[in-house]
Amino acid sequence: MERVGKWLGRPREIYNLLRFKMGGGAAVMPPLDQDALSDNLKTCYKHLNQTSRSFAAVIQALDGELRHAVCILYLVLRALDTVEDDMTISLETKVPMLHDFHSYLYQPDWRYVESKEKYKQVLEDFPTISLEFRNLAKVYRDVIADICHKMGAGMAEFLQKKVDSLQEWDKYCHYVVGLVGIGLSRLFSVLELEDPIIGQDTELANSMGVFIEKTIIIRDYLEDQLAGREFWPREVWSRYAKKLSDLAKPENIDMAVQCMNELITNALHHVPDVLTYLSRLKTQSVFNFCAIPQVMAIATLAACYNNKQVFRGVVKIRKGQAVTLMMDATNIQAVKSIMYQYMEEIYRKIPSTDPSSNKTRQIIVSIQTICLPKGTVVYRNHYSPIYLSCAMLLAALSWQYLSAMSEALEEDVQANEY
Repeated sequence: MERVGKWLGRPREIYNLLRFKMGGGAAVMPPLDQDALSDNLKTCYKHLNQTSRSFAAVIQALDGELRHAVCILYLVLRALDTVEDDMTISLETKVPMLHDFHSYLYQPDWRYVESKEKYKQVLEDFPTISLEFRNLAKVYRDVIADICHKMGAGMAEFLQKKVDSLQEWDKYCHYVVGLVGIGLSRLFSVLELEDPIIGQDTELANSMGVFIEKTIIIRDYLEDQLAGREFWPREVWSRYAKKLSDLAKPENIDMAVQCMNELITNALHHVPDVLTYLSRLKTQSVFNFCAIPQVMAIATLAACYNNKQVFRGVVKIRKGQAVTLMMDATNIQAVKSIMYQYMEEIYRKIPSTDPSSNKTRQIIVSIQTICLPKGTVVYRNHYSPIYLSCAMLLAALSWQYLSAMSEALEEDVQANEY
């Protein structure tokens, strides 16, 4: 769960921008009314803000009842993920904990106080989280407990083995984030915010999560290597190096980039499912919640494609670029336009000598065909320098204004902190 949200930006900025954007559209997202919350629920939202730099923003931009259910879902899975990540817990202890974690939701006093992980507070204060879980309606409890059960079993499975085949890579990403997509989709449906098909079509919901997870795994190669973690599938990297760590060596940089390009091509095959899923959504806050991580993911893949920097440091999309994506991704046509543009960007980067070049071109053309209505011709606009200067000045002034408003609101929020 930590991996999914950490690259979206600052939570207050995201929340303010989402409210600003949607205030001029179909639905204004209600602010979180602290006075209406129980003390325990206030504590849960405090944990949410402390353990998520980004999900806290998009979750709190959801509508009332869904907001609370998703908050608890996030915290439960964050606690589960903290157990998995804690390397100080022995496998003999950790594996049974992961399998049994869903049962702790119904044990009022269960907590774990021996974790050394950064987000250990969700384990130490698990009784508060589990209490609010039990206060949810049964339909929400059933979804959250089921996802927790399946994710815990999947995590336990991959603790004891590495990701070898592409099929296992899909399976691992399903357990880690695909199940989150499925769980959220079921919540959207049981709340009747979306049609039943959203919760029933688990293949599309799974792709929503898997696409994000593959993007993060690809981008975080070096960070994971330094931490002793390996998530790239052996079936692919073994064709380019003897050991996955060899790809970080300067003398292997060309092979490393080719390996990464192949994995990016694999990840792009989830985009058609993503677009189909998003096209079915009808609630504005749900659409924003789902669309923003997807456009961030495609922008990240475009930044990583054929980029040697992935093996030397951190590749991130620019802050201004992220803000633009968040502001624009509020309807399916806008998302398709964004996807089309990044497909063009990747297409222009494809080296003719890349072993995956033909497959990459094929999936890009397929995605672009989906993004464009039949018979549409895309024209590139060419603007004179004076128009470009005006546009840049307007953008700078707008960004300055939004930053000032964000900082002012942040100060106001801090004055009324939990």
